[in-house]
Amino acid sequence: MKKKIAILGSTGSIGVQTLEVIASNNDYFEVETLTAQNNVDLLAQQAEKFQPNSVVIGNKEHYSRLKELLAGQPVKVFAGSDAIAQVAEMPSVDMVMAAMVGFSGLIPSVRAIKAGKNIALANKETLVAAGELIINLAIENNVAILPVDSEHSAIFQCLQGEEMNPIEKIFLTASGGPFLKKTANELLTVTKIEALRHPSWSMGEKITIDSATLMNKGLEVIEARWLFNIPPEKIEVLIHPQSVIHSMVQFTDSSVKAQLGLPDMKTPILYALSYPYRLLTNFPRLDFSKITSLTFEQPDLKRFPSLALAYEALKTGGNMPCAMNAANETAVSLFLNGKTGFMDIPRLVETAMQKTSFIASPTIEQLVETHEETTRQTKLLI
Repeated sequence: MKKKIAILGSTGSIGVQTLEVIASNNDYFEVETLTAQNNVDLLAQQAEKFQPNSVVIGNKEHYSRLKELLAGQPVKVFAGSDAIAQVAEMPSVDMVMAAMVGFSGLIPSVRAIKAGKNIALANKETLVAAGELIINLAIENNVAILPVDSEHSAIFQCLQGEEMNPIEKIFLTASGGPFLKKTANELLTVTKIEALRHPSWSMGEKITIDSATLMNKGLEVIEARWLFNIPPEKIEVLIHPQSVIHSMVQFTDSSVKAQLGLPDMKTPILYALSYPYRLLTNFPRLDFSKITSLTFEQPDLKRFPSLALAYEALKTGGNMPCAMNAANETAVSLFLNGKTGFMDIPRLVETAMQKTSFIASPTIEQLVETHEETTRQTKLLI
Protein backbone atom coordinates (compact mmCIF):
# COMPACT_ATOMS: atom_id res chain seq x y z
CA MET A 1 0.00 0.00 0.00
CA LYS A 2 1.13 3.55 -0.70
CA LYS A 3 2.29 5.59 2.28
CA LYS A 4 0.03 8.63 2.71
CA ILE A 5 1.99 11.78 3.52
CA ALA A 6 0.88 15.02 5.17
CA ILE A 7 3.24 17.83 4.17
CA LEU A 8 3.20 20.70 6.65
CA GLY A 9 4.82 23.62 4.85
CA SER A 10 4.41 22.35 1.29
CA THR A 11 5.26 25.67 -0.41
CA GLY A 12 8.67 26.07 1.26
CA SER A 13 11.93 24.69 -0.08
CA ILE A 14 11.68 21.31 1.69
CA GLY A 15 7.96 20.99 0.95
CA VAL A 16 8.46 21.64 -2.77
CA GLN A 17 11.29 19.11 -2.95
CA THR A 18 9.23 16.57 -1.00
CA LEU A 19 6.52 16.83 -3.63
CA GLU A 20 9.12 16.32 -6.36
CA VAL A 21 10.33 13.18 -4.56
CA ILE A 22 6.76 11.89 -4.23
CA ALA A 23 6.02 12.60 -7.91
CA SER A 24 9.07 10.53 -8.88
CA ASN A 25 8.05 7.69 -6.56
CA ASN A 26 4.28 7.63 -6.86
CA ASP A 27 4.19 3.84 -6.63
CA TYR A 28 5.22 4.21 -2.99
CA PHE A 29 3.78 7.51 -1.75
CA GLU A 30 0.75 9.73 -2.17
CA VAL A 31 -0.14 13.14 -0.79
CA GLU A 32 -2.88 13.14 1.81
CA THR A 33 -2.81 16.78 2.91
CA LEU A 34 -0.88 19.98 2.18
CA THR A 35 -0.48 23.11 4.30
CA ALA A 36 1.05 26.54 3.80
CA GLN A 37 1.02 29.83 5.68
CA ASN A 38 0.64 32.50 3.00
CA ASN A 39 1.55 31.22 -0.48
CA VAL A 40 -2.00 30.55 -1.55
CA ASP A 41 -1.36 30.46 -5.31
CA LEU A 42 1.36 27.81 -5.12
CA LEU A 43 -0.66 25.80 -2.61
CA ALA A 44 -3.59 25.77 -5.04
CA GLN A 45 -1.32 24.66 -7.89
CA GLN A 46 0.07 21.83 -5.75
CA ALA A 47 -3.45 20.75 -4.78
CA GLU A 48 -4.56 20.65 -8.41
CA LYS A 49 -1.57 18.50 -9.37
CA PHE A 50 -1.49 16.07 -6.42
CA GLN A 51 -5.20 15.97 -5.51
CA PRO A 52 -4.80 15.61 -1.73
CA ASN A 53 -7.74 14.92 0.52
CA SER A 54 -7.38 18.39 2.08
CA VAL A 55 -5.37 21.61 2.12
CA VAL A 56 -4.92 24.23 4.83
CA ILE A 57 -3.84 27.85 4.53
CA GLY A 58 -2.55 29.06 7.88
CA ASN A 59 -3.37 32.72 7.28
CA LYS A 60 -7.17 32.88 7.41
CA GLU A 61 -7.18 36.03 5.27
CA HIS A 62 -6.34 33.84 2.26
CA TYR A 63 -9.12 31.30 2.81
CA SER A 64 -11.59 32.82 0.34
CA ARG A 65 -8.91 33.06 -2.34
CA LEU A 66 -7.89 29.43 -1.84
CA LYS A 67 -11.51 28.30 -1.88
CA GLU A 68 -12.03 30.17 -5.14
CA LEU A 69 -8.90 28.75 -6.77
CA LEU A 70 -9.91 25.19 -5.88
CA ALA A 71 -13.60 25.51 -6.79
CA GLY A 72 -14.64 22.34 -8.57
CA GLN A 73 -11.70 20.34 -7.21
CA PRO A 74 -12.40 17.35 -4.90
CA VAL A 75 -10.20 18.86 -2.20
CA LYS A 76 -11.38 19.98 1.23
CA VAL A 77 -10.20 23.50 2.11
CA PHE A 78 -9.48 24.70 5.66
CA ALA A 79 -7.74 27.67 7.28
CA GLY A 80 -5.97 28.59 10.51
CA SER A 81 -3.15 27.24 12.67
CA ASP A 82 -5.42 24.84 14.55
CA ALA A 83 -6.58 23.33 11.27
CA ILE A 84 -2.94 22.63 10.37
CA ALA A 85 -2.58 20.65 13.58
CA GLN A 86 -5.89 18.87 12.99
CA VAL A 87 -5.02 17.57 9.52
CA ALA A 88 -1.74 16.20 10.89
CA GLU A 89 -3.81 14.05 13.25
CA MET A 90 -6.11 12.57 10.59
CA PRO A 91 -6.45 8.77 10.74
CA SER A 92 -5.71 8.56 7.00
CA VAL A 93 -2.20 10.07 7.44
CA ASP A 94 0.67 7.56 7.69
CA MET A 95 3.56 10.03 8.00
CA VAL A 96 3.95 13.75 8.58
CA MET A 97 6.63 15.74 6.77
CA ALA A 98 7.22 18.53 9.31
CA ALA A 99 8.63 21.25 7.04
CA MET A 100 7.10 24.42 8.49
CA VAL A 101 9.55 27.22 9.21
CA GLY A 102 10.41 28.13 12.78
CA PHE A 103 8.57 27.73 16.07
CA SER A 104 5.22 27.49 14.25
CA GLY A 105 6.00 23.85 13.54
CA LEU A 106 6.06 22.83 17.21
CA ILE A 107 2.37 22.41 18.05
CA PRO A 108 1.43 20.53 14.83
CA SER A 109 4.32 18.14 15.49
CA VAL A 110 3.19 17.61 19.09
CA ARG A 111 -0.36 16.88 17.94
CA ALA A 112 0.84 14.49 15.22
CA ILE A 113 3.06 12.59 17.68
CA LYS A 114 0.20 12.26 20.17
CA ALA A 115 -1.89 10.83 17.31
CA GLY A 116 0.79 8.21 16.68
CA LYS A 117 2.10 9.57 13.37
CA ASN A 118 5.70 8.98 12.38
CA ILE A 119 7.51 12.26 11.73
CA ALA A 120 9.95 13.15 8.96
CA LEU A 121 11.48 16.12 10.74
CA ALA A 122 12.76 19.03 8.70
CA ASN A 123 11.64 21.65 11.22
CA LYS A 124 14.70 21.66 13.48
CA GLU A 125 13.20 24.36 15.72
CA THR A 126 10.78 21.75 17.13
CA LEU A 127 13.63 19.91 18.84
CA VAL A 128 15.54 23.10 19.59
CA ALA A 129 12.64 24.58 21.54
CA ALA A 130 11.25 21.41 23.11
CA GLY A 131 13.71 18.58 22.57
CA GLU A 132 13.25 16.65 25.79
CA LEU A 133 9.46 16.96 25.68
CA ILE A 134 9.28 15.88 22.04
CA ILE A 135 11.54 12.85 22.47
CA ASN A 136 9.63 11.71 25.57
CA LEU A 137 6.34 12.11 23.69
CA ALA A 138 7.68 10.09 20.77
CA ILE A 139 8.78 7.28 23.09
CA GLU A 140 5.46 7.35 24.92
CA ASN A 141 3.49 7.11 21.66
CA ASN A 142 5.87 4.67 19.91
CA VAL A 143 6.55 7.21 17.16
CA ALA A 144 9.65 7.32 14.96
CA ILE A 145 11.27 10.72 14.38
CA LEU A 146 13.26 10.46 11.15
CA PRO A 147 15.69 13.32 10.45
CA VAL A 148 15.50 15.21 7.15
CA ASP A 149 18.32 17.72 7.68
CA SER A 150 21.21 16.43 5.57
CA GLU A 151 23.59 16.43 8.54
CA HIS A 152 21.27 14.51 10.85
CA SER A 153 20.25 12.14 8.07
CA ALA A 154 23.96 11.47 7.54
CA ILE A 155 24.48 10.67 11.23
CA PHE A 156 21.34 8.52 11.27
CA GLN A 157 22.62 6.55 8.27
CA CYS A 158 26.06 6.12 9.85
CA LEU A 159 24.46 4.67 12.98
CA GLN A 160 22.50 1.93 11.20
CA GLY A 161 23.72 -1.42 12.54
CA GLU A 162 25.72 0.28 15.30
CA GLU A 163 23.13 0.09 18.06
CA MET A 164 25.44 -1.82 20.41
CA ASN A 165 28.51 0.34 19.79
CA PRO A 166 29.14 3.49 21.88
CA ILE A 167 29.67 6.81 20.11
CA GLU A 168 32.78 8.77 21.00
CA LYS A 169 31.97 11.87 18.97
CA ILE A 170 29.70 13.27 16.29
CA PHE A 171 31.10 15.64 13.67
CA LEU A 172 28.53 18.03 12.21
CA THR A 173 29.88 19.52 9.01
CA ALA A 174 29.11 23.06 7.87
CA SER A 175 29.82 24.75 4.55
CA GLY A 176 30.75 27.95 6.38
CA GLY A 177 28.24 29.97 4.41
CA PRO A 178 28.99 32.91 2.10
CA PHE A 179 31.15 34.83 4.63
CA LEU A 180 33.65 32.18 5.66
CA LYS A 181 36.66 34.29 4.65
CA LYS A 182 35.36 37.72 5.61
CA THR A 183 36.95 39.64 8.47
CA ALA A 184 35.04 40.84 11.52
CA ASN A 185 35.04 44.40 10.14
CA GLU A 186 33.77 43.26 6.74
CA LEU A 187 30.89 41.39 8.39
CA LEU A 188 29.61 44.67 9.83
CA THR A 189 28.60 45.93 6.38
CA VAL A 190 27.38 42.80 4.53
CA THR A 191 24.02 43.11 2.79
CA LYS A 192 20.93 40.94 2.62
CA ILE A 193 21.69 40.06 -1.00
CA GLU A 194 25.19 38.91 -0.06
CA ALA A 195 23.92 36.93 2.92
CA LEU A 196 21.38 35.08 0.75
CA ARG A 197 24.05 34.00 -1.76
CA HIS A 198 24.88 30.58 -0.31
CA PRO A 199 27.85 28.88 -2.00
CA SER A 200 26.53 25.30 -1.85
CA TRP A 201 22.85 24.95 -1.00
CA SER A 202 19.58 26.34 -2.36
CA MET A 203 17.34 26.96 0.66
CA GLY A 204 14.68 29.28 2.04
CA GLU A 205 15.62 32.78 3.21
CA LYS A 206 15.53 32.12 6.94
CA ILE A 207 17.72 29.03 6.90
CA THR A 208 20.10 30.72 4.44
CA ILE A 209 20.67 33.61 6.84
CA ASP A 210 21.09 31.14 9.69
CA SER A 211 23.74 29.39 7.62
CA ALA A 212 25.53 32.70 7.07
CA THR A 213 25.66 33.43 10.84
CA LEU A 214 26.38 29.74 11.67
CA MET A 215 23.26 29.75 13.87
CA ASN A 216 21.90 27.00 11.65
CA LYS A 217 24.75 24.80 12.82
CA GLY A 218 24.03 25.78 16.41
CA LEU A 219 20.41 24.72 15.98
CA GLU A 220 21.65 21.45 14.50
CA VAL A 221 23.89 20.84 17.52
CA ILE A 222 20.85 21.09 19.78
CA GLU A 223 18.80 18.93 17.44
CA ALA A 224 21.55 16.28 17.35
CA ARG A 225 21.74 16.24 21.14
CA TRP A 226 18.10 15.08 21.31
CA LEU A 227 17.87 12.95 18.18
CA PHE A 228 20.87 10.83 19.13
CA ASN A 229 20.82 11.17 22.93
CA ILE A 230 24.38 12.47 23.03
CA PRO A 231 25.80 15.19 25.32
CA PRO A 232 26.90 18.49 23.74
CA GLU A 233 30.57 17.96 24.58
CA LYS A 234 30.55 15.00 22.16
CA ILE A 235 29.18 17.10 19.27
CA GLU A 236 31.82 18.93 17.26
CA VAL A 237 31.25 21.32 14.36
CA LEU A 238 33.69 21.29 11.45
CA ILE A 239 33.75 23.72 8.53
CA HIS A 240 33.80 21.70 5.32
CA PRO A 241 33.39 24.10 2.37
CA GLN A 242 33.03 21.38 -0.29
CA SER A 243 29.75 20.14 1.28
CA VAL A 244 30.48 16.56 0.19
CA ILE A 245 30.73 14.89 3.61
CA HIS A 246 27.41 15.63 5.28
CA SER A 247 28.48 14.47 8.75
CA MET A 248 30.54 11.80 10.52
CA VAL A 249 30.41 9.54 13.56
CA GLN A 250 33.51 8.47 15.50
CA PHE A 251 33.29 5.32 17.61
CA THR A 252 35.27 4.34 20.68
CA ASP A 253 37.58 2.06 18.67
CA SER A 254 38.70 5.22 16.75
CA SER A 255 36.81 4.26 13.57
CA VAL A 256 35.01 7.08 11.75
CA LYS A 257 32.00 6.57 9.47
CA ALA A 258 30.95 9.33 7.08
CA GLN A 259 28.02 9.79 4.72
CA LEU A 260 28.83 11.51 1.43
CA GLY A 261 26.69 12.95 -1.31
CA LEU A 262 25.96 15.96 -3.46
CA PRO A 263 24.41 19.01 -1.72
CA ASP A 264 20.84 18.06 -2.60
CA MET A 265 18.03 17.65 -0.07
CA LYS A 266 16.08 15.12 -2.13
CA THR A 267 18.22 12.20 -0.98
CA PRO A 268 17.65 12.74 2.79
CA ILE A 269 13.98 13.51 2.11
CA LEU A 270 13.53 10.22 0.26
CA TYR A 271 15.47 8.27 2.90
CA ALA A 272 13.21 9.63 5.66
CA LEU A 273 10.06 8.77 3.68
CA SER A 274 11.20 5.29 2.63
CA TYR A 275 13.17 4.18 5.72
CA PRO A 276 14.35 1.47 6.31
CA TYR A 277 14.48 0.92 2.55
CA ARG A 278 16.52 2.70 -0.13
CA LEU A 279 14.66 3.30 -3.37
CA LEU A 280 16.18 3.44 -6.83
CA THR A 281 16.60 7.04 -8.04
CA ASN A 282 17.92 8.95 -11.02
CA PHE A 283 19.51 11.59 -8.75
CA PRO A 284 22.95 12.82 -9.88
CA ARG A 285 25.85 10.81 -8.48
CA LEU A 286 29.11 11.97 -6.95
CA ASP A 287 31.94 11.94 -9.49
CA PHE A 288 34.98 11.18 -7.34
CA SER A 289 37.34 11.90 -10.23
CA LYS A 290 36.31 15.55 -9.95
CA ILE A 291 36.80 15.83 -6.17
CA THR A 292 40.32 17.17 -5.84
CA SER A 293 40.26 17.88 -2.10
CA LEU A 294 38.15 17.63 1.04
CA THR A 295 39.14 20.22 3.65
CA PHE A 296 38.13 20.90 7.24
CA GLU A 297 38.69 23.69 9.75
CA GLN A 298 37.43 24.81 13.13
CA PRO A 299 34.69 27.47 13.19
CA ASP A 300 35.72 30.96 14.34
CA LEU A 301 33.39 31.68 17.26
CA LYS A 302 34.57 35.28 17.55
CA ARG A 303 33.49 36.16 14.03
CA PHE A 304 30.44 33.89 14.24
CA PRO A 305 29.22 34.08 17.85
CA SER A 306 25.80 32.57 17.09
CA LEU A 307 27.23 29.06 17.27
CA ALA A 308 28.64 29.75 20.74
CA LEU A 309 25.26 31.11 21.85
CA ALA A 310 23.60 27.86 20.79
CA TYR A 311 26.06 25.79 22.81
CA GLU A 312 25.45 28.10 25.78
CA ALA A 313 21.68 27.72 25.48
CA LEU A 314 21.99 23.94 25.28
CA LYS A 315 24.25 23.86 28.34
CA THR A 316 21.82 26.04 30.32
CA GLY A 317 18.85 23.93 29.23
CA GLY A 318 15.26 24.51 30.31
CA ASN A 319 13.51 27.16 28.22
CA MET A 320 16.78 28.83 27.16
CA PRO A 321 17.06 27.11 23.75
CA CYS A 322 13.46 28.14 23.09
CA ALA A 323 14.25 31.76 23.98
CA MET A 324 17.40 31.71 21.86
CA ASN A 325 15.43 30.34 18.91
CA ALA A 326 12.69 32.96 19.29
CA ALA A 327 15.22 35.78 19.46
CA ASN A 328 17.03 34.45 16.42
CA GLU A 329 13.83 34.08 14.36
CA THR A 330 12.94 37.67 15.21
CA ALA A 331 16.42 39.06 14.58
CA VAL A 332 16.67 37.30 11.21
CA SER A 333 13.27 38.68 10.21
CA LEU A 334 14.39 42.19 11.20
CA PHE A 335 17.54 41.78 9.10
CA LEU A 336 15.62 40.48 6.07
CA ASN A 337 13.30 43.48 6.35
CA GLY A 338 16.19 45.95 6.45
CA LYS A 339 15.65 47.01 10.07
CA THR A 340 18.97 45.84 11.49
CA GLY A 341 22.47 44.84 10.41
CA PHE A 342 23.90 41.36 9.91
CA MET A 343 26.06 41.40 13.04
CA ASP A 344 23.15 42.77 15.05
CA ILE A 345 21.58 39.30 14.76
CA PRO A 346 23.82 37.59 17.37
CA ARG A 347 23.87 40.77 19.48
CA LEU A 348 20.07 40.77 19.70
CA VAL A 349 20.00 37.05 20.44
CA GLU A 350 22.53 37.32 23.26
CA THR A 351 20.77 40.27 24.89
CA ALA A 352 17.37 38.60 24.63
CA MET A 353 18.75 35.44 26.25
CA GLN A 354 20.07 37.51 29.15
CA LYS A 355 16.61 39.03 29.67
CA THR A 356 14.78 35.69 29.61
CA SER A 357 13.26 34.39 32.84
CA PHE A 358 14.71 30.92 33.24
CA ILE A 359 12.40 27.89 33.63
CA ALA A 360 14.25 24.65 34.35
CA SER A 361 11.50 22.19 33.31
CA PRO A 362 9.04 24.05 31.10
CA THR A 363 5.75 22.69 29.83
CA ILE A 364 4.67 23.12 26.21
CA GLU A 365 2.46 26.00 27.33
CA GLN A 366 5.38 27.69 29.08
CA LEU A 367 7.53 27.27 25.96
CA VAL A 368 4.83 28.98 23.89
CA GLU A 369 4.82 31.83 26.45
CA THR A 370 8.64 32.01 26.35
CA HIS A 371 8.59 32.21 22.56
CA GLU A 372 5.98 34.97 22.52
CA GLU A 373 7.64 37.00 25.28
CA THR A 374 11.14 36.71 23.80
CA THR A 375 9.84 37.70 20.38
CA ARG A 376 8.32 40.87 21.86
CA GLN A 377 11.47 41.67 23.86
CA THR A 378 13.74 41.22 20.83
CA LYS A 379 11.69 43.62 18.73
CA LEU A 380 11.97 46.21 21.49
CA LEU A 381 15.76 45.91 21.57
CA ILE A 382 16.25 47.63 18.22
